[in-house]
Amino acid sequence: MKTIVLISFLLVGLLQTAAAQDVNPKEIIRQMDETMRGESSFAEMTMTIERPRYTREVSIRSWSLGNTHSMILITAPARDEGTTFLKRDNEIWNFVPSVDRTIRMPPSMMAQSWMGSDFTNDDLVRDTSPVNDFTHELLREETVDGRQAWVIKMTPDPDAPIVWGHVLMWVCQQDFIQLRTENFDQRGELAQTLVFSDIRKLGGRTLPARITVQPADRNQKTTLQYRELRFGISEGEDFFTQRNMQRMR
Repeated sequence: MKTIVLISFLLVGLLQTAAAQDVNPKEIIRQMDETMRGESSFAEMTMTIERPRYTREVSIRSWSLGNTHSMILITAPARDEGTTFLKRDNEIWNFVPSVDRTIRMPPSMMAQSWMGSDFTNDDLVRDTSPVNDFTHELLREETVDGRQAWVIKMTPDPDAPIVWGHVLMWVCQQDFIQLRTENFDQRGELAQTLVFSDIRKLGGRTLPARITVQPADRNQKTTLQYRELRFGISEGEDFFTQRNMQRMR
C-alpha cells in the first residue's frame, strides 16, 4: 500500500512538472495585457508623490482608446487644474491653461519626470507591446501576497525602443493580473520596482486598484490609486484632439 501511495505522489509530481513546462509565457503575457488594459477605458485616480521632505497629491481623470490614443486631465491641486496631456500614436502634447498654450513634447523630454512623479513622459506615450516586443521565458512559480504567480523574464527585442535590459513580471495564475514588475537596466541591475495591490472589482474585472513605483536607488515612491474605472467607453478617435484638450477644464 505504501508503495502504491508513493507511486501516486510521484505521478502527480510528474504531471505537475509537465503542466508547468507546457505553459506558454507569451500567451500568459497576452492574456495579462488584455485583462489589464482593455480596448477603451475611463479612470479617476489619485497620484501620491512621496519624497523625504514632502508628500504631494495629484487628482487625475484619463480616457484611453487602445494603446494609441489617450487624454489625461489634471483636476487638482488648483495650480495644476486644467493641465491636459494628449497622446495620439507616438506623439504627445501638453496644454497649460495658465499660459493658454499647447506644446508638442520633443523626444528629449521623454525621459523627464511626469508631474514630478517617478513616472516619465515616456510612460505616457510608450507604444511598445509586452507581447510583441519581447521574448518571454518562464522562470518559476512563486506566491505573492497569497496568490500563486508565474515569474516571467521578458527580454526586449534588439530593435524595440525599450530602455530596460530585461524585465521580470509576476502574473497571477488565477486572474491574469500583474502583481509585481521589476525593471533592470542594461547592466542587469535593478532600477525600478512596481507593486500592484488592493486587488478588487474595478469596471467589472478583478484588478489591482493601487500601483506603486519605487526607484531602486532613492528613498522615494509614487502611488496611483484608482477611485473609478470603466471599460468600453463611447469616446472615439475624434475625442482625442488638440481642440478638445483645451476644453477639458
